[in-house]
This record gives sequence, structure tokens and C-alpha cells, in this order.
Amino acid sequence: MYSKVEICGINTSKLKVLTEDEKIDLIQKARNGDESAREALINGNLRLVLSVIQSFKNRNENLDDLFQVGCIGLIKAIDNFKIDVGVRFSSYAVPMVIGEVRRYLRDGSILRVPRGLRDLAYKALKAKEHLSSKHSKEPTIEEIAKEVGEDPYKVSRAMDAVLDPISLYDPIYSDNGDSLYVLDQIKDENSNDENWVNNIAINNALNKLNEREKNIVLMRFYNGKTQIEVSKEIGISQAQVSRLEKTALDKMKREMS
Repeated sequence: MYSKVEICGINTSKLKVLTEDEKIDLIQKARNGDESAREALINGNLRLVLSVIQSFKNRNENLDDLFQVGCIGLIKAIDNFKIDVGVRFSSYAVPMVIGEVRRYLRDGSILRVPRGLRDLAYKALKAKEHLSSKHSKEPTIEEIAKEVGEDPYKVSRAMDAVLDPISLYDPIYSDNGDSLYVLDQIKDENSNDENWVNNIAINNALNKLNEREKNIVLMRFYNGKTQIEVSKEIGISQAQVSRLEKTALDKMKREMS
């Protein structure tokens, strides 16, 4: 899909590639109201747009849609480029195209996340990447929050808010070709007998956990507390809570299988 030449009905292999002098000449003419020069400038930089959107090819987005969004960024670059700053047009245009595509991907999410929360999330993710690279280990929420100067709970909430939603038909367990889907875990068949059996199985699995693991599961899934709230209440780090929670759930799954 991403190697095709025809994008939005345009055969990019047949487009002229402009020299820097030609670009400057066309920009000057476009500034003076020459629409044909502006159109020639846009067409002469469509390959640049195509090269930029290749970096987003793993986002499972339609290439034609990204190409059109990238063209909006290109047009903004043409309209705002200043000839006298001594910068090549492509050096100015590429960040504009990237920015436009990123805004489209961010704002086009199915779930609408408040802008302030999104901004905090991207700042936290950038801090997480920096800390991981610096210390060669996964940073805790507290460390990330300290890096960005925000409350750990707000940082945790923001990072959760920008996680990609899962499909109801995503498999969560497979055994000999039989899969269990998210939908199977949340559907309501109004079966009291089934619910009764499930409750007994869950309670039995809970009783197999040690006291700390049991408390964490109860606080997380029965009391609705966040990992940060649990960590503060029992006096361990959020990373330890996460590890203990995973261990406890794995034990319960084995016990109930």
C-alpha cells in the first residue's frame, strides 16, 4: 500500500521536482497573487509530503487521508515561509507537514481527551523516554511526575487517557484454537447460576493469594483505587504494586483455569 505511486489520484512519479531557486521564484510570484505559481509550488513539493508520511505508516491510518492532511501542512508552509531568513524551504516545510499530521492523528481519536490532559500526557511520555534512556530502566510514575513537575496522580491519569482503545473483539486468551474475547468478559446473559459459580471461583482464587496480593487485588478491582493510591496506602512503590498485581492475577487465572 505504502509503496504505490498514485496518491489521491495523483501519479507522484510524474511530478516535477523543483530546485531551490525555482521554489523561491514561485514563492515570490505566489506572494504577488499568481495562483498558477502557487499551484506549481504545491505540485512540486508533493513528493516531499509523501516522503514525510512514510514515517507514519505503522499507525494503521489510510495513506490517502494522511497525504491530504500533509498537503494542508505544505500549503501552510508555503503561505508562511519567509524568503529572507536564509533557510531552505524544505527545512521549513517538513516540520510543518509533520505537525499537521500529528495534530490530525491526535485530534482525530475516537475518544475525545481534553487538550490539557493530552498535552500533559505527551510531556510525560517524552519524560518517560528521556528517563528510560538516561537510567536504562523503566521510570516510575513518581519519577516521571517529578521530571515534568506535576502531581503523580494527574500524570498517571493523563497517560492512561491517551492509551489506544481496545476492540471488543480483541482476543485475551487462546487455547487450542479457541479464543476468549473482551466481549465475552463483559457481556450480560442474566444467568444467576453462572454468576454464582463465577463468584465462587473468584473467591477461591482470591483465597489462594498471600495477604499482600489479596489486599492489592481487592483495593484495585473492588474498591476502584489506582496503583498510585494503593502504593501510598500500603507503603510501597507504584512499580512494586504493578508487579504484585500482575503476579496475583496470573495466580488467579491459573487457579480458575
